[in-house]
Amino acid sequence: MATIAAVIAVLGGRRGRRAALEGVLAIGVTSATVNLGIKPLAQRRRPDRAEHAMSAARRVPTPESDSFPSGHAASAFAFAYAIGRHLPGLAVPIRLLAGGVAYSRVHTGVHYPGEMIIGSIVGAGTAATVAAGCDRIYRVQDPNRERA
Repeated sequence: MATIAAVIAVLGGRRGRRAALEGVLAIGVTSATVNLGIKPLAQRRRPDRAEHAMSAARRVPTPESDSFPSGHAASAFAFAYAIGRHLPGLAVPIRLLAGGVAYSRVHTGVHYPGEMIIGSIVGAGTAATVAAGCDRIYRVQDPNRERA
């Protein structure tokens, strides 16, 4: 996501820089919300991949953190929300990429499908909150400027 944010910031002008900044900020707030707030409360164990017949090619190292919700899905959808609201032409491709990230967590056996769905919702919701805060800051800085 950092590479995508950098490309958008460099090539997207003022709107791209704002989208990239908000996207990275949304990832940070979402990651903190999920990993420091929700996961310690939920304390859900990850799927037991040993009991499922999963090919070795699909396996990735199992994270040490609790399983619920998916932090990867949350961060991906937070970033996609921020980018999509500023750059509508990228909204569909970036959300498809976020969906791919979320799906990959189930495909590799480190999350249950519901954890990915809730993570996606938490990420988008947190990004909406970050967006509202960013809009408020921009209005305070320049009340005459429309949303970029």
